[in-house]
Amino acid sequence: MSMDYLTFYIDGAWVDPVELKTLDVINPATEKPIGRIALGAAADVENAVAAAKRAFETFSQTTPQERLALLQRIFDEYQKRYDDVGLAISQEMGAPMSLAMGDQAGSGTQQIGEVIKVLQDFDFERTIGESRLRFEPIGVCALITPWNWPINQVACKVAPAIAAGCTVVLKPSEVAPFDACILAEVMDAAGVPAGVFNLVNGDGPGVGAPLSAHPDVDMVSFTGSTRAGKLIGQAAADTVKRVSLELGGKSANIILPDADLKKAVRRGVLHCMNNTGQSCNAPTRMLVQQDQYDEALAIAKEVAESVTPGDPNDDATDIGPVANQSQFDKIQGLLHEGIEEGAEVVTGGPGKPEGLDIGYYVKPTIFGQVHNEMTIAREEIFGPVLVVIPYKDEEEAIRIANDTPYGLSNYIQSGDEERAYKLAGRLRSGMVHINGAGLDSAAPFGGYKQSGNGREWGAYGLEEFLEVKSVYG
Repeated sequence: MSMDYLTFYIDGAWVDPVELKTLDVINPATEKPIGRIALGAAADVENAVAAAKRAFETFSQTTPQERLALLQRIFDEYQKRYDDVGLAISQEMGAPMSLAMGDQAGSGTQQIGEVIKVLQDFDFERTIGESRLRFEPIGVCALITPWNWPINQVACKVAPAIAAGCTVVLKPSEVAPFDACILAEVMDAAGVPAGVFNLVNGDGPGVGAPLSAHPDVDMVSFTGSTRAGKLIGQAAADTVKRVSLELGGKSANIILPDADLKKAVRRGVLHCMNNTGQSCNAPTRMLVQQDQYDEALAIAKEVAESVTPGDPNDDATDIGPVANQSQFDKIQGLLHEGIEEGAEVVTGGPGKPEGLDIGYYVKPTIFGQVHNEMTIAREEIFGPVLVVIPYKDEEEAIRIANDTPYGLSNYIQSGDEERAYKLAGRLRSGMVHINGAGLDSAAPFGGYKQSGNGREWGAYGLEEFLEVKSVYG
């Protein structure tokens, strides 16, 4: 599968960039190009924002029923292109085919479907006291999305923005852009009005920065690293636009002594390794009571060594490569730093897995003898790397879990659900998973502290794209 997208989708048509500059998109499993995109610049952003601004005048006045019908058409067209999206994701960011065709491509269906459900019952007009409230679209929205769960992050921004009556300019990650380009074809086939959805490929400096600073952009919604999120916030500050950020994480997984240790450790290791560890909410710090620590390490070692890295097209593969060379280099540097700081490599470690010399493959790694001041316990590694930290008692476990600049998610394993729920109230994070509970697309997704601000998914995700107006009398 070879793909070239050397045009941008602006104002209802595929148009040439103002100046053509191209970028090879690399398959991380082969280290070879699978296609090219054009790299946009400020002039392309100008054209896309102007189209979105024009379209907002009319699209903002559509009824919820009209937007519901439009979203249903988008959902139906997406289903027709489902396999194309899955294949693109596997090739552009290295997800095993089972994951790419399952959770990865499936997240697009899930996100659009959930917004359809929310919009059916959403009340855009309410009363409070003696006044009426109107919930109105915020305006032109810049959507900047990452490569790790690409169509999920695109869909969970595009769908609620359209449901709200906003118009958008999307900049997908240049590392994994093709699934978003397919979505642009979906939007075109669904009859989205010209200018309501626009796509400009490019990198952060070329497209992300001018989008964030543009005076006619009313909101920026960004998912990615905390470092990049800070730059976007700074760029947006001069125009006082709304900024919604979904950033990094270093989630703790607290295994209480009353949990089934073998089951809890196994679940935690496999969750950490899923998607090659490239999830912002992955449980990357496992906290184990010190009396159970050695046993937990032995279980974690056995489970990690059962995780098979390899060719995304091989049915035996559990995890593929990490998404790009710079990510691979960053992970290798952090693995070496962990060793230098005195952590024990229980399994895995630096270098590529045996027999995988080509591709950005990382060994599934467990670090023991870790304390929370080590770099590997504080920095988001974003690879198949788990650190296991001992604690004395529940109070210390809470302190360690909260001792991080991040606050996206946390996990608790316990034989007593009520105890776990109480403990969840003391953890400084936007989400807490108890005993392996998965995400709920109706519930808000987002974090505290440097994991960002704002919420995505469900009704809370829709409200991010709305302004509230009080009408008195």
